[in-house]
Amino acid sequence: MRQYIFVIAIAPANPLNVLHVYRTYYPATQGGLEETIRQLCVTTQAHGVRTRVLAPVRDPSKKIVRYSGSRVYQPRLNFELASCSVSWESIAMYKRLQGWADIVHYHFPWPFADVLHELAPPGVPTVLTYHSDIVRQKVLSQVYKPLMNRFLRSVDRIVCTSPNYFATSDVLQKFSDKVEVIPIGLNESVYPKPTPSQLARVEATYGRDFFLFVGVLRYYKGLHILLEAMKDAPYRVVIVGSGPTEMELKRQAETLGLRNVHFAGHVSDTDKVCLFNLSRAIVFPSYLRTEAFGVTLLEGAMSSKPLISTEVGSGTSHVNADQETGLVIPPGSSAALRQAMDHLYRNPERAARMGVRARARFEKLFTGELMAQRYVDVYSKLLARRASIATKANETAFHRR
Repeated sequence: MRQYIFVIAIAPANPLNVLHVYRTYYPATQGGLEETIRQLCVTTQAHGVRTRVLAPVRDPSKKIVRYSGSRVYQPRLNFELASCSVSWESIAMYKRLQGWADIVHYHFPWPFADVLHELAPPGVPTVLTYHSDIVRQKVLSQVYKPLMNRFLRSVDRIVCTSPNYFATSDVLQKFSDKVEVIPIGLNESVYPKPTPSQLARVEATYGRDFFLFVGVLRYYKGLHILLEAMKDAPYRVVIVGSGPTEMELKRQAETLGLRNVHFAGHVSDTDKVCLFNLSRAIVFPSYLRTEAFGVTLLEGAMSSKPLISTEVGSGTSHVNADQETGLVIPPGSSAALRQAMDHLYRNPERAARMGVRARARFEKLFTGELMAQRYVDVYSKLLARRASIATKANETAFHRR
């Protein structure tokens, strides 16, 4: 298996149409995986790629919206079972979009995508980005396992987002002959550049030198551990985002009597960039390997901030190199998390040096252009192989006449 692909992909002579398929996407929801898909859509445009995204929405006001230069198709979401979105309308919409696509690009896990693939097998090459193992649903995952294995066997190429995750995923090891490792990358130009007045406005609300968390508030993010670590801390933490555990976390903060925690909820892209700029460090306490990469860590590195993350055998430790770009701590320990935050708060010069190294690592490994080149190379090779097979089939048919 190739760990990295350092090939400059040449943009196709004709536009290449790629359909991304996942259970949710902007503008309906915000999160790291949504940002990854957006970055893929934006960064591959320079290589002659046109993109559409299929993602169900609970109450779509429009079936098609535009976001960051792509058409987003929004079939109605009927219900969710164990975090799996089910959308009957997706089936017909998916079949129609296949006629437009040259490549179908799935994002895993979304078990209903396996169903779509089974009901309407694409007549074009397929790519699957494997974002995470299924960790929490132990019983249901055993029921789902046969369909999952059939799905993973049938796609043409599987992309894993870090060498760390590939090495520790039993599922991916079974399909190692078709796995490529392509780290997630960010295109800095798609982020807004705040004006001094915008920065001052955000600083007036939140201050500066706080620790910053950005993400969907889910069970595996470890925010309950962060709140425990914040008891009597001489600094503040700003938590950006919303999600299923939001009310539970707010109740916990109230019970602990925390006055140094600010739940910011959803913020604009401009305010988010301001918060990154004003923060002391990024704190990312996810304690399960459901957290496969951590786009927030990339955004922090892009912003020259030191990082605090946990060692769960996933891509977070590929982004954050311990003692170089930040601190990597044991998962699930509020004491270890508090010690790491104390260290970066009391040692601002070391924190700043780590931030500089985080930015350098970002530029070397995680830019949007690197990611785009590698994915376009995968797309191009699959299309070339499909064309070669078709040519040989035609030649064989001709000689049999």
